[in-house]
Amino acid sequence: MASKAGDSGVAARYALALFELADEQRKLDQVAEDLRSLDSMIADSDDLQRLVRNPVVSRADSGRAMAAILESAGADQLTRNFIGLVALNRRLFALPAMIRAYLAELADRRGEVTAEVTSAQQLSPAQTESLEAALRTAVGSKVALSVDVDSSLIGGLVVKVGSRMVDSSLKTQLQKMKLAMKGAA
Repeated sequence: MASKAGDSGVAARYALALFELADEQRKLDQVAEDLRSLDSMIADSDDLQRLVRNPVVSRADSGRAMAAILESAGADQLTRNFIGLVALNRRLFALPAMIRAYLAELADRRGEVTAEVTSAQQLSPAQTESLEAALRTAVGSKVALSVDVDSSLIGGLVVKVGSRMVDSSLKTQLQKMKLAMKGAA
């Protein structure tokens, strides 16, 4: 399997190509919405994660499966063609990184900062808006949120903006307490 550095290089090249096509066709937002939806579907489905990661599935089968998923989701034809090409080239393993790279490029071109947020539970729309407003105030520019759920955090959030990270998760707090108690004993 390719290295992580190789994966991100492949992902960046594919994402930039998709970005340029979407820009030409004036479909930047539609493609971004399709990719966010697909990313969410991958995160929520073990079967879809296996399809994306499994090199044993044939090009044709993975292409047909992705086409059916995207068609049922109402994805734009450009998005469907792109994902079809990714499947044909056996690069589905890099699809999540391609999605992140596309969304990062879109945010960068719009002068937005991307904040990666991991929460213990799915955030409500009101919580998402509140978090976005707080980050916009803290950062001083537009903020595009990329939200993931990790139930192992138990509670709280992990927020990463650029190279800065704030970890207020209950899991980390408990680990710190455990370390402090070991030192005191």
